[in-house]
Amino acid sequence: MFIAILSDIHDNLANLEKCLSWCKNNKIKKIVFCGDLTTLETATYLASNFPGEIFIVRGNAEIYLDNEIKKYKNIIHCGEIGIKKIGTLKIGFCHEPVKIKKLLNSNPKKDLNFIFYGHTHKPALEKSLSTIIANPGNIASIHYPASFAILNTTTKKLELKILTNL
Repeated sequence: MFIAILSDIHDNLANLEKCLSWCKNNKIKKIVFCGDLTTLETATYLASNFPGEIFIVRGNAEIYLDNEIKKYKNIIHCGEIGIKKIGTLKIGFCHEPVKIKKLLNSNPKKDLNFIFYGHTHKPALEKSLSTIIANPGNIASIHYPASFAILNTTTKKLELKILTNL
């Protein structure tokens, strides 16, 4: 299964539309979102234009209330940090990189395959013991080109997609 990892939309609906169109054409089944949708309008757009499950965490620039997100049947709001099993993988995600330690500490078995985060807007990739830690960049195209990541849950291959190259 292929899943998309997005972060930092900051209400850029034009870039989100292009990203979701690519996701639809490439049979993406789920989205892991690392925070900063910003407004409820963006949440509505995301929920209405992606039919699969969307796992989200709260970013620092959100101006919606967490309980407002509950009305979307395909959005699962995980608070500040999320841990989900997708396929055979255990995936942790948060917005700010300082919360990576909290994710690791909340997972006593230390069996997270991936941790995704946002906030910096800069794509990044590193490995800590057996966990791959990655930032998919940002959809908003702020400071860095708009980007997101695709994860093949079968092969565990992670790929960065630059929106202008699609």
